[in-house]
Amino acid sequence: MRKFSRRTFGLLAGAGATSLALPHYARAQGKPRAVVIGGGAGGATAARYMAKDAGDDLDVTLIEANPAYTTCFFSNLYLGGFRSFDSITHGYDTLASNYGITVVNGRADAIDRDAKEVVMADGSRVPYDRLVVAPGIDLIYDSVPGYSAEAAEIMPHSWKAGPQTKLLKTKLDAIENGQQIVMVTPPNPYRCPPGPYERVSMMAHVLKEKGLGDSKIVIIDPKPKFSKQALFQEGWEKYYPGMIEWYGPDVHGGIKGVNPATGEVETDFDTFKGDLVNVIPAQKAGNIASKTGLANDTGFCPIDPKSMRSQIDDNIFVIGDASIAGDMPKSGFSANSQAKVAAMAIRGDLIGSKVFPAKYSNTCWSLIETNDGVKVGAQYAPTDEKIASTSKFISQTGEDDAVRQATYEESVGWYKGITTDIFGA
Repeated sequence: MRKFSRRTFGLLAGAGATSLALPHYARAQGKPRAVVIGGGAGGATAARYMAKDAGDDLDVTLIEANPAYTTCFFSNLYLGGFRSFDSITHGYDTLASNYGITVVNGRADAIDRDAKEVVMADGSRVPYDRLVVAPGIDLIYDSVPGYSAEAAEIMPHSWKAGPQTKLLKTKLDAIENGQQIVMVTPPNPYRCPPGPYERVSMMAHVLKEKGLGDSKIVIIDPKPKFSKQALFQEGWEKYYPGMIEWYGPDVHGGIKGVNPATGEVETDFDTFKGDLVNVIPAQKAGNIASKTGLANDTGFCPIDPKSMRSQIDDNIFVIGDASIAGDMPKSGFSANSQAKVAAMAIRGDLIGSKVFPAKYSNTCWSLIETNDGVKVGAQYAPTDEKIASTSKFISQTGEDDAVRQATYEESVGWYKGITTDIFGA
């Protein structure tokens, strides 16, 4: 593997940082320029695969507001005490040093599509020939009446990994015997469909390990059913009998709102009080997508299923949670898979490399207890209208298309594999 000198630019406040960044962009004028917004599972993968496979023929820049990325996938295992926070946090040094990617640590504020430039929060501009937009999701706080960014400091969502994850962990560890946890889950579509229910499993694991058998977890769900439901509920009954109660809309009637001051969740038929309340509101594509007109009235971004190219702008590709990807769930593995297709299409656009028919895949692991989890996977291919499932590559069990056979150690191997593929380390 070729080694490059590290080129990392921190776009901090002040003219000094801007003057440091802009000369590099001027020197890169002789090469096609591929720019990525967002350093998560999709964005970091796209940057790495473009740089790795195009070599010196392509200039690749990754723009990310945070100096490190904490994965949402596996964050539930941090809550459950299986992982440390540091173990799910990844930096960008290898992408810069081993692949020659320019890592810009700053916030992309807008996209000037006419000029083909990313406008940074400090006013500097990053030109591109092709742009990958991978902003993940933003939360629609007011989809739950009474909820807000301020309320999230009392009733954490922890659906963007980082400080919120630590806050939820602190509140979970403070629960005493007999106290109640209430979770409000999101409506479809949302990031990581089985994620809330794996989180409940990990919360129950903590309560069980601490001997808090009189505590309960109540799930208030706006959906009549959820991902891997039969398998989760089978596992809950086996390991945490009487501890977890799930209420769908036919039971609670509808979620009327939350009161952070009292810890109450009000529904049409009842009011639930929690000593810890975890609210996961509805979601949409990251704000830069809607600000730039890449999202439609669903709040997410339509794409060409054969390439992940935006249906709004041929020079832009949208990958990961922000995209409308047909049958594919919004997951880190999906984003990683989509990024490889987009990277291949961009290399074809800019340096004329061969473009093969798109293929996508997803694998999802959800731990219920130490040696009992759920895994599911599928392969996908584009049709004229969407990305469609073509086959399941995990044995089917009833309607869930999953099997309860994943252990913690197996999931660790999966995590190591995908994060290596994303970050190159």
